[in-house]
Amino acid sequence: MYNNFMAALTSEEMWMGIGRATIKIAVITILSMVVVRVAKMAIRKGFEFRMKAPAPLQPASERRYRTILKLVQSIVSYVVYFSAILAILSAVNIDVKGLLAGAGIVGLAVGFGAQSLVKDVITGFFIIFEDQFGVGDYIKITSVEGTVLEIGLRTTKIKGAAGEINIVPNGSITDVVNYSINNSIAIIDVSVAYSSDIAKAERLIEEYLKELPKKHEEITAPPTLLGVQNVVGAEVSLRISVETLPMQHFAISRMVRRDVKEIFDRNRIEIPYPKMMVYERDNNQTFNEEGE
Repeated sequence: MYNNFMAALTSEEMWMGIGRATIKIAVITILSMVVVRVAKMAIRKGFEFRMKAPAPLQPASERRYRTILKLVQSIVSYVVYFSAILAILSAVNIDVKGLLAGAGIVGLAVGFGAQSLVKDVITGFFIIFEDQFGVGDYIKITSVEGTVLEIGLRTTKIKGAAGEINIVPNGSITDVVNYSINNSIAIIDVSVAYSSDIAKAERLIEEYLKELPKKHEEITAPPTLLGVQNVVGAEVSLRISVETLPMQHFAISRMVRRDVKEIFDRNRIEIPYPKMMVYERDNNQTFNEEGE
């Protein structure tokens, strides 16, 4: 047995076969990487050309094109790399046909355990087909909220407000809130002191709101002062409604609060704030009263 092992180890034919297989594997690996990179670049260029086309050819939804672009690039990568694996197995004299036939039997055996994977793929297909949300949309899925980075057939990647990347299996996506499809509404509550002139405060806010759409193109409709929203303790809340482009209501809300505060300061409209009253006790007077 030792002699046979040494003879095989020193066999020129065996080392030639290993060398040929190694070269084939290297060539297949490099070619597959080049093909994937070139294919992704070509697909991206094709989509960019389509999105920059003249008005009659302009796509109806740029977000949908970005979503399909990511999906097509992922599918190309899967197909090319799977083909490369089969080619590498053939290069090392493994019967690919028998392996695929065996894989079919094994797949049937593990099919019941892969139900979640099948559910993810089917759900991902319908998310893309129905255009429920796309790349670049700001959405909320149960406890996850953020901007969609990528939609695949199995998972969806969402970037949170703090920069974290959430990878959500498509099969677990049930209820989706999409904030990027329609215009957003900024609801702003401004508080003034109970003793302030409410009519004057409302007049100042209305004058300010009239000029707001001229300065900011993000505002799509004339802002509205809805009036007194609440009276609690020593403060009165006035509610403002502003319709903006999708996802622009955060910035507009912050700007309106700042501007209204400055207007109130200039016009001496008091804003409620905690107050502390200090009473000084007259010890002599108290002593005299008690002594009497």
